[in-house]
Amino acid sequence: DARGNDVDLRIYKGKVLLIVNVASRCGFTNSDYSELTELYKKYKDQGLEILAFPCNQFGSQEPGTNDEIVEFACTRFKAEYPIFDKIEVNGENASPLYTFLKLEEWGIFGDDIQWNFAKFLVDKNGQVVHRYYPTTPPLSLEHDIKKLLEM
Repeated sequence: DARGNDVDLRIYKGKVLLIVNVASRCGFTNSDYSELTELYKKYKDQGLEILAFPCNQFGSQEPGTNDEIVEFACTRFKAEYPIFDKIEVNGENASPLYTFLKLEEWGIFGDDIQWNFAKFLVDKNGQVVHRYYPTTPPLSLEHDIKKLLEM
């Protein structure tokens, strides 16, 4: 994670996951971080986990250190969900997690992530069930999240 701890993603088995590549200086930052926090507060006790992965690949909009990113998200947006180490989501150095997510759920323009705040919804068994574009507000996923939590 962003604090230097190794995290085995198997600890999230049995949870519904919303996986998001985040950035601190994007046009979507204020709305998406706020809505992610709202979703997390509403559904964390029912089994939702939000996993935020900072990424600086799009317009260099996540230039901070891991500590700065965590402080920004937790102070400004009261983010209580896990924030991981800064990663790459596309290219040769793409995180293995994002390589998996993109293979499971292609986008309209191929498998590459197009911008900050792309979202993947993963069911309790680790299956990617939906990919949402950066322009999709987190609160608009509520219906899909509730459906997976009830399964």
